[in-house]
Amino acid sequence: MIGGEAATTFGWAWLAATIALALHVADEATHDFLAWYNPRALRIRQIVRLPFPPTFTFMPWLVGLIAVVCVLGLLTPVAYAGTPWLRPVAYGLAGIHVANGLLHLVGSAAARHLVPGVLSAPLLLIAGGWLAWAASRLV
Repeated sequence: MIGGEAATTFGWAWLAATIALALHVADEATHDFLAWYNPRALRIRQIVRLPFPPTFTFMPWLVGLIAVVCVLGLLTPVAYAGTPWLRPVAYGLAGIHVANGLLHLVGSAAARHLVPGVLSAPLLLIAGGWLAWAASRLV
Protein backbone atom coordinates (compact mmCIF):
# COMPACT_ATOMS: atom_id res chain seq x y z
CA MET A 1 0.00 0.00 0.00
CA ILE A 2 1.09 3.50 -0.79
CA GLY A 3 0.20 6.02 1.85
CA GLY A 4 0.28 9.73 2.31
CA GLU A 5 -0.74 12.62 0.12
CA ALA A 6 -0.32 10.77 -3.19
CA ALA A 7 -2.77 8.05 -2.10
CA THR A 8 -5.29 10.59 -0.84
CA THR A 9 -5.08 12.54 -4.09
CA PHE A 10 -5.47 9.29 -6.03
CA GLY A 11 -8.56 8.46 -3.98
CA TRP A 12 -10.12 11.84 -4.71
CA ALA A 13 -9.29 11.52 -8.42
CA TRP A 14 -10.80 8.01 -8.52
CA LEU A 15 -13.95 9.26 -6.81
CA ALA A 16 -14.17 12.20 -9.26
CA ALA A 17 -13.79 9.82 -12.23
CA THR A 18 -16.55 7.60 -10.83
CA ILE A 19 -18.89 10.55 -10.29
CA ALA A 20 -18.08 11.93 -13.76
CA LEU A 21 -18.99 8.57 -15.29
CA ALA A 22 -22.24 8.42 -13.31
CA LEU A 23 -23.18 11.91 -14.52
CA HIS A 24 -22.22 10.97 -18.07
CA VAL A 25 -24.42 7.86 -17.96
CA ALA A 26 -27.32 10.01 -16.70
CA ASP A 27 -26.61 12.57 -19.45
CA GLU A 28 -26.66 9.92 -22.16
CA ALA A 29 -29.71 8.10 -20.76
CA THR A 30 -31.79 11.26 -20.51
CA HIS A 31 -30.82 12.51 -23.98
CA ASP A 32 -31.60 9.31 -25.94
CA PHE A 33 -27.97 8.47 -26.68
CA LEU A 34 -28.77 5.05 -28.18
CA ALA A 35 -31.05 6.57 -30.83
CA TRP A 36 -28.02 8.56 -31.96
CA TYR A 37 -25.37 5.87 -31.43
CA ASN A 38 -26.95 2.66 -32.77
CA PRO A 39 -27.51 3.88 -36.37
CA ARG A 40 -23.89 5.04 -36.55
CA ALA A 41 -22.64 1.75 -35.14
CA LEU A 42 -24.65 -0.12 -37.79
CA ARG A 43 -23.16 2.05 -40.56
CA ILE A 44 -19.64 1.39 -39.29
CA ARG A 45 -20.40 -2.36 -39.22
CA GLN A 46 -21.44 -2.20 -42.88
CA ILE A 47 -18.21 -0.47 -43.82
CA VAL A 48 -15.81 -2.70 -41.86
CA ARG A 49 -17.88 -5.88 -42.32
CA LEU A 50 -17.35 -6.91 -38.71
CA PRO A 51 -19.80 -7.18 -35.79
CA PHE A 52 -18.16 -4.16 -34.21
CA PRO A 53 -19.01 -1.68 -32.76
CA PRO A 54 -21.80 -3.26 -30.73
CA THR A 55 -25.37 -2.02 -30.68
CA PHE A 56 -27.45 -1.93 -27.52
CA THR A 57 -30.99 -1.88 -26.22
CA PHE A 58 -31.74 0.58 -23.47
CA MET A 59 -32.18 -1.49 -20.29
CA PRO A 60 -29.20 -3.85 -20.70
CA TRP A 61 -27.03 -0.87 -21.67
CA LEU A 62 -28.17 1.20 -18.69
CA VAL A 63 -27.95 -1.67 -16.19
CA GLY A 64 -24.45 -2.54 -17.44
CA LEU A 65 -23.23 1.02 -17.06
CA ILE A 66 -24.82 1.35 -13.62
CA ALA A 67 -23.02 -1.85 -12.60
CA VAL A 68 -19.70 -0.42 -13.81
CA VAL A 69 -20.29 2.78 -11.82
CA CYS A 70 -21.14 0.72 -8.72
CA VAL A 71 -17.98 -1.40 -9.04
CA LEU A 72 -15.87 1.74 -9.45
CA GLY A 73 -17.59 3.22 -6.40
CA LEU A 74 -16.87 0.09 -4.37
CA LEU A 75 -13.19 0.37 -5.35
CA THR A 76 -12.95 3.94 -4.02
CA PRO A 77 -11.65 2.88 -0.55
CA VAL A 78 -9.03 0.75 -2.31
CA ALA A 79 -7.98 3.84 -4.29
CA TYR A 80 -7.71 5.92 -1.10
CA ALA A 81 -5.43 3.22 0.31
CA GLY A 82 -3.13 3.65 -2.70
CA THR A 83 -3.27 -0.05 -3.58
CA PRO A 84 -0.65 -0.57 -6.33
CA TRP A 85 -2.67 -2.98 -8.53
CA LEU A 86 -5.27 -0.24 -9.05
CA ARG A 87 -2.77 1.99 -10.85
CA PRO A 88 -2.96 0.26 -14.28
CA VAL A 89 -6.75 0.08 -13.92
CA ALA A 90 -6.75 3.82 -13.31
CA TYR A 91 -4.71 4.45 -16.45
CA GLY A 92 -7.19 2.38 -18.45
CA LEU A 93 -10.16 4.19 -16.93
CA ALA A 94 -8.53 7.55 -17.52
CA GLY A 95 -7.88 6.66 -21.16
CA ILE A 96 -11.49 5.59 -21.66
CA HIS A 97 -12.75 8.80 -20.03
CA VAL A 98 -10.56 11.02 -22.19
CA ALA A 99 -11.36 9.13 -25.41
CA ASN A 100 -15.08 9.10 -24.64
CA GLY A 101 -15.11 12.80 -23.83
CA LEU A 102 -13.20 13.66 -27.00
CA LEU A 103 -15.50 11.50 -29.14
CA HIS A 104 -18.55 13.36 -27.85
CA LEU A 105 -16.94 16.75 -28.44
CA VAL A 106 -15.68 15.85 -31.93
CA GLY A 107 -19.06 14.30 -32.74
CA SER A 108 -20.80 17.51 -31.76
CA ALA A 109 -18.39 19.60 -33.80
CA ALA A 110 -18.83 17.35 -36.85
CA ALA A 111 -22.62 17.29 -36.51
CA ARG A 112 -22.74 21.02 -35.75
CA HIS A 113 -25.14 20.39 -32.91
CA LEU A 114 -24.94 18.93 -29.42
CA VAL A 115 -24.95 15.14 -29.50
CA PRO A 116 -26.27 13.14 -26.53
CA GLY A 117 -23.64 12.96 -23.79
CA VAL A 118 -21.70 16.06 -24.82
CA LEU A 119 -22.82 18.10 -21.82
CA SER A 120 -20.90 15.83 -19.45
CA ALA A 121 -17.96 15.21 -21.82
CA PRO A 122 -15.82 17.99 -20.27
CA LEU A 123 -16.24 16.30 -16.87
CA LEU A 124 -14.88 13.06 -18.36
CA LEU A 125 -11.88 14.90 -19.81
CA ILE A 126 -11.07 16.67 -16.56
CA ALA A 127 -11.63 13.62 -14.33
CA GLY A 128 -9.71 11.34 -16.71
CA GLY A 129 -6.77 13.72 -16.86
CA TRP A 130 -6.71 14.13 -13.10
CA LEU A 131 -6.91 10.37 -12.56
CA ALA A 132 -3.99 9.70 -14.92
CA TRP A 133 -1.93 12.42 -13.21
CA ALA A 134 -2.79 11.11 -9.73
CA ALA A 135 -1.96 7.53 -10.78
CA SER A 136 1.44 8.69 -12.04
CA ARG A 137 2.21 10.08 -8.59
CA LEU A 138 1.73 6.68 -6.90
CA VAL A 139 5.33 5.70 -7.65
